[in-house]
Amino acid sequence: MAEQDLYKVLGVAKDASQDEIKKAYRKLSKKYHPDLNHEPGAEDKFKAVNEAYETLGDSQKRAQYDQFGSTGGQQGFGGGAGGFGGQDFGGFGGFGGGGGGFEDIFSSFFGGAGGGRRQPNPTAPQQGRDLQYEMSLKFEDAIFGKKTNITYNREEQCETCGGSGAKPGTSPVTCSKCHGSGYIQVQTNTPLGRMMSQQVCDVCHGSGKEIKDKCATCGGSGHTEQSHSIKVTVPAGVEEGQQMRLQNQGEAGANGGPYGDLFIIFRVEPSDEFERDGATIYFKLPIDFVQAALGDEVRVKTVHGDVKMKIPAGTQTGTTFRLRGKGAPRLRGNGTGDEQVTVAIQTPTKLNKGQKEALKTFAKASGKTVAGNGKSSLFDKLRGV
Repeated sequence: MAEQDLYKVLGVAKDASQDEIKKAYRKLSKKYHPDLNHEPGAEDKFKAVNEAYETLGDSQKRAQYDQFGSTGGQQGFGGGAGGFGGQDFGGFGGFGGGGGGFEDIFSSFFGGAGGGRRQPNPTAPQQGRDLQYEMSLKFEDAIFGKKTNITYNREEQCETCGGSGAKPGTSPVTCSKCHGSGYIQVQTNTPLGRMMSQQVCDVCHGSGKEIKDKCATCGGSGHTEQSHSIKVTVPAGVEEGQQMRLQNQGEAGANGGPYGDLFIIFRVEPSDEFERDGATIYFKLPIDFVQAALGDEVRVKTVHGDVKMKIPAGTQTGTTFRLRGKGAPRLRGNGTGDEQVTVAIQTPTKLNKGQKEALKTFAKASGKTVAGNGKSSLFDKLRGV
């Protein structure tokens, strides 16, 4: 049986934001929660919604699902990262898949965890989900870095119940059906005879605990959505699309587990004057014919401020000069790049009488006879001198 489209399960588009996915999940999970909806099939829909959000609500799993069409991907994403004072910078951590052989087939066929596979402890601490945040930076801020505050919504531990989900003064109790394991044994009639398989407990939904009196603030989830603000130090030299990981700034964990991480993706606005490739900055400098022919000392813009640069006599259009150390800082702290300045000789569109006579004299001294028609074609001929 083909896997369901997880985006269709949540009723969102494939390009939906993480906030849109979260909102859709909350709406559907409340609609089909077995404690609130007793219609036939509601529990199955509730499970499907949770399974969909387990993948799409996690930025790493979602990326793998988008690429491979499943969460059991055949390869991982690269994950090397360097630190910036407790902040990891680079790609997402690698995660891989792999076939489970006969046990996976057995489990899939009988609807549970077969083959004696050991099940995770549902009461063990679990880390919260990772979050993703896109930060827009001006061209100069990406080069020199900056400190800024960002605000976003995340699931935090409920202050009323301390994350237990139970009404203050009460505590969750061990599930009466699965006795705290989170799983129940189910007998199934198959062509091979009666088989026993494990399934998630339909009473505690795998948590191993029952909440008799739910917390009024969080409704028994142990988490509430809160606006969260943090100070972020953007390192000098970041580039478009690069990422930085902030530990424990994601969503709250379960059973006392740690918070997930926050991945910041940088979006850099282009510059009207400069172009950039890594640590190298590129700048186009317009000069006139006289400067190119006789040479000159000019002022050149850099991201570090204006500097003086010499134009040698006889410089041709398209010539590139290097200004050492006037580029962007290298992200790993290995010095600063250079600025590459390419000159472009501008041909004037209007000439006064003196300029025209001077150019005719120049052409004559070069052994050329130029009739001239008052248009720019004169300079087109001079380019071949």
